[in-house]
Amino acid sequence: MMGKLNDKAIKAAKADDADAFLSDGGGLYLRVRVSGSKVWLYRYKTGSKTRWLEIGTYPELPLADARGLAVQITAKRKQGIDPIEERENEEARRRAEAEAQAAERAKIDARITVHNLFERWASVDLIRRKDGGAEVRRMFEKDVLPIIGTLAVEDVRKGHITGVTDALLARGVPRMAKLIFGLIRQMFRFAVDRDMIEFEPSASIRKAKIGGKDTERDRVLSEDEVRALTRQLPQSGLSESAQRAVWIAFSTCCRIGELMAARWEHVDFERGTWWIPPEHSKNGKAHTVALSDFALAHFRALNDTARHRGAETWIFPNRYGTGSVCPKTVTKQLGDRQRPGLPPMKGRAKAELSDTLVLAGGKWGPHDLRRTGATMMVELGVLPEVAERCLNHTEQNRVKRTYQRHSYANEMREAWRLLGERLDLLTRTDAANVVPLHTAKNAA
Repeated sequence: MMGKLNDKAIKAAKADDADAFLSDGGGLYLRVRVSGSKVWLYRYKTGSKTRWLEIGTYPELPLADARGLAVQITAKRKQGIDPIEERENEEARRRAEAEAQAAERAKIDARITVHNLFERWASVDLIRRKDGGAEVRRMFEKDVLPIIGTLAVEDVRKGHITGVTDALLARGVPRMAKLIFGLIRQMFRFAVDRDMIEFEPSASIRKAKIGGKDTERDRVLSEDEVRALTRQLPQSGLSESAQRAVWIAFSTCCRIGELMAARWEHVDFERGTWWIPPEHSKNGKAHTVALSDFALAHFRALNDTARHRGAETWIFPNRYGTGSVCPKTVTKQLGDRQRPGLPPMKGRAKAELSDTLVLAGGKWGPHDLRRTGATMMVELGVLPEVAERCLNHTEQNRVKRTYQRHSYANEMREAWRLLGERLDLLTRTDAANVVPLHTAKNAA
């Protein structure tokens, strides 16, 4: 059955004083407002009550489509469906869905992410570290948070954690993978302790599976290697201060981080001592090093350069003079010069310097110098207990730690003197004529 309206009549329709209602038949009406807008309505009765359902506007909803909708609504009416109630129910359903989705999003937004957890862990635990957690933050911001930082803590599974460590292993840094894995485990245990999560996600991961089994470092430089180091250091491209840092670390058996953080106010040239404050030492205990003539000479040379530059605070200042250099500076520089055949790391030592510090016994670093120095002390007749004190190791035996209060100051001074004298001999230009320690002991 053809309707009563057509597009020409609809376009020409106007309302002067009040809205006009034009019937197309079959319950379909066009409401022409005084404002000029035109709206499609469907008219029907429920009992004695007449109801109007707005179904669209003209011309957005063309005449033919409006008629099609009217036919569909009429069919539903015959099935006993009230179109207005149906629409209200549909709108209510959509509102409920939208509210549920909004609630779910709010719930997700409110959940603690790994990044949130890290910040809380940093503010409670890491802040108590000597560097305020700066080094751990650097590692996490580089290798952890970009991968799992946006995950909710409760959603983290062991696969996410191994995803972090696998990326490090793929980069060829297994020791870093182990270190970061241990830190991640600490962070999630922190979360368990504070009831943020019920289970620690790395609990079922064996540390031995992250980068292989831990091996105890036992690298000790031979005296031939010390002689070789004497020849190679000046050709390595290291700055004079870095070269002297090597010999100071060697002759004092200090940790390289303690040396990099050292201040001139802690070096007493008259007494020949270097005081390491508790905030710079690994075990949190102050340590006084009796400087041998060998070590003192290197400190004096650095001091002459510092006074010339006007550097009065830090022995190893950063480039801006605002603090000490990064504790890993020398370690990285030594490592960069023991990469034969490998391309140089971006912004680091040039390719032609990549093998300048390679020694016969394999790769070495500042901690190996510390171990070598202590070993040489014992070979020179120093008691192992005294060498341990020179290393500023904490006594493991609780009884000894509690009751034996002897300072060993004189014995330690003698140990450093003997080590300094040996290094002075080995680093001379005629060092090839020095009798090796083991040979001298056998002859005796």
